[in-house]
Amino acid sequence: MVNPPLNESPENTHQAVLFYLKRRSEMTVADLCEVLGITSMAVRRHLSGLQKDGLVEARLVRQTRGRPSYKYRLTPKAESLFPSAINSFAFELLDAMYEAKGHKGVMELLQIRDEALLKKLLPFLQKLSLPERVREVVRIFSENGYMTEFNELEDGNFFIYQQHCAVHNLASQYRQICVLEARLFERLLGVHTMRQQYIMKGDQVCGYMVHAKEPLSAQEQDASLSLPQVANLD
Repeated sequence: MVNPPLNESPENTHQAVLFYLKRRSEMTVADLCEVLGITSMAVRRHLSGLQKDGLVEARLVRQTRGRPSYKYRLTPKAESLFPSAINSFAFELLDAMYEAKGHKGVMELLQIRDEALLKKLLPFLQKLSLPERVREVVRIFSENGYMTEFNELEDGNFFIYQQHCAVHNLASQYRQICVLEARLFERLLGVHTMRQQYIMKGDQVCGYMVHAKEPLSAQEQDASLSLPQVANLD
């Protein structure tokens, strides 16, 4: 198991393998043996574990002479293990918008982001039944770090809950993120959805009640992400 973020001082051999693959793009077992100072058997054991975790992949390289060999490289999943400036970039972007246009400007920027997401996801989601739609939305949020699950209730409704806020620090400063998340859930699911629990108010999860028998009207679908009052945010 590798805990992010990795840096230039790996704490163990697993991390060192990832570090060298990041620096050199692709390496053979022999290459890794040379830089790590361990046997080929040990290198293969580490590579096998990293492949099972989905962090490393191999490609076969055929040579003019001799047997073909494998070269190993990182998968896109492994990129998340290395330091990223995305958090500071997001803060700087919203801070700049706030300085220019206040909380209303921040809301408008986040709204543009959500509209782009809806444009990408809705054509597929609208083909699904509500239970399938709930599962897919839960999967999307989970893959983005929100540790999202759901329960199907006896009355036919659903309760979606997030056990982790992937943007907690950002949302602590800009609550517009939370306002729009509730609206985003509603628009993605196509039915009335209400937040009942809220991490920012001390609850253990952010929980949303999905009212299965209350579909949004066409007008509500169009207005779901309309700009709310922002006076209380300043």
